[in-house]
Amino acid sequence: MITDPAIRTEFPRKVRAIENVFIAMRDGARLAARIWLPENTDSAPVPAVFEFIPYRKRDFTCHRDSVMHPYVAGHGYACLRVDLRGAGDSDEILRDEYLKQELEDGCDVIAWLAAQDWCTGKVGMIGISWGGFNGLQIAALKPPALAGIISLCSTDNRYADDIHHVGGCLLGDNLSWASVMFSYNSLPPDPEIVGGWWRDMWFERLEGSGLWLETWLRHQRRDDYWKHGSIAEYYDAVECPVVAVSGWTDGYSNAVFHLLENLKVPRKGLIGPWSHKYPHIAVPGPAIGFLQEVVRWWDHCLKGPRYRPDERADVACLDAGQRAVDNKLRSPPGPLGRGIQSAVARDHHAPVRFRRTRHHDGSRYGGYRAADDPVAAHTGHLRWKMVLLCRRTGPRPWPAPGRRRCARFRNRATRRPARNAGRAGGRAGTCERQARRDGGRTAFQYRTRRQDDADHLRPAQSDPSYL
Repeated sequence: MITDPAIRTEFPRKVRAIENVFIAMRDGARLAARIWLPENTDSAPVPAVFEFIPYRKRDFTCHRDSVMHPYVAGHGYACLRVDLRGAGDSDEILRDEYLKQELEDGCDVIAWLAAQDWCTGKVGMIGISWGGFNGLQIAALKPPALAGIISLCSTDNRYADDIHHVGGCLLGDNLSWASVMFSYNSLPPDPEIVGGWWRDMWFERLEGSGLWLETWLRHQRRDDYWKHGSIAEYYDAVECPVVAVSGWTDGYSNAVFHLLENLKVPRKGLIGPWSHKYPHIAVPGPAIGFLQEVVRWWDHCLKGPRYRPDERADVACLDAGQRAVDNKLRSPPGPLGRGIQSAVARDHHAPVRFRRTRHHDGSRYGGYRAADDPVAAHTGHLRWKMVLLCRRTGPRPWPAPGRRRCARFRNRATRRPARNAGRAGGRAGTCERQARRDGGRTAFQYRTRRQDDADHLRPAQSDPSYL
């Protein structure tokens, strides 16, 4: 039972939880799922949303699931958290990432959901990291009932933009991640769920899951092993709407821009001051009301459009306290209290205006507080390009709020570029300002491209320090 007063537990519809349901696959194996259903689904079916990961719904993600999925269910959706085959309380053995069997199982779960009496026949997928990866990969298989996905902290390229290789070099993350999964795969299922077979299932996993690192090291070039599951190989195969989300301190922020550029379906992107976490609980923060955005997206994809998404790919890049006042986007509570300057450009050809914003007090679960200010960055209505280019050089994520130097920085930032900005020795058509803490421990660098180059969203060549 959740007792934290900062977490919202009352929703438009009452929710009941089903601790475990086994879903039969085409080969007879069973996957364990936890279900949250809104009331009256017998007479009023609802769309379904599920998360498909190997991180053991009964322990590792139990608390997180009990906060996130009931929120969405309380707004009129059937929500499921499904353990992968060989993980948690599901049958058989998990032998590697994103195998063909895993993706087929995901399609079977979608078909099972669509056939339930309490489901309207429309299904969405949401997931972070592993769940973001397989969401994109399952979408490329085009299951008929899948109407949209939200993919967080994932990638479109398993070889060149994952934890395995970068620039052809083997990453140390191969060792750490293989060790993590080795430990997860060594854990037994819950006897309370699977009964007396738990010991036999456990021994099968100990003997059969193997050391994944050995497999990864046998594929040091971009071969068919890595092409499998890489959406970069077949962007056109994805035919349902996509939301791609990441954080500036996450290792997968590049994928958001790749997906927005190459997918041909309605898509939105969101990047903010977060790590490898859901934005409503992420650090360093501030967190946003991400679940409200999730509900809006599902309302559009699974219940019918409440707005018409842009034909072009929009991306929101948020700093600590950014707010687009003219677009009626409001900031929810955040752990830092106050914000700093942010750059908001209306479109490719509009001037950039810098604003100073403030947060009201709130907890780290800002997305759940029953407040009147629920939205931070509404990707659905987003018609703006929001750009923040920053470089952290010290342990503090940003300068202390309210410093006078920040106010001076804001006032100067609206100046137009110098006449010789495009000449040799000039500023290459950019407007650059910096705000630094004493001692130079933290530096923020804000730059805006010239109007004829604003759509590239990349730093000036004269600034090699950004990336």
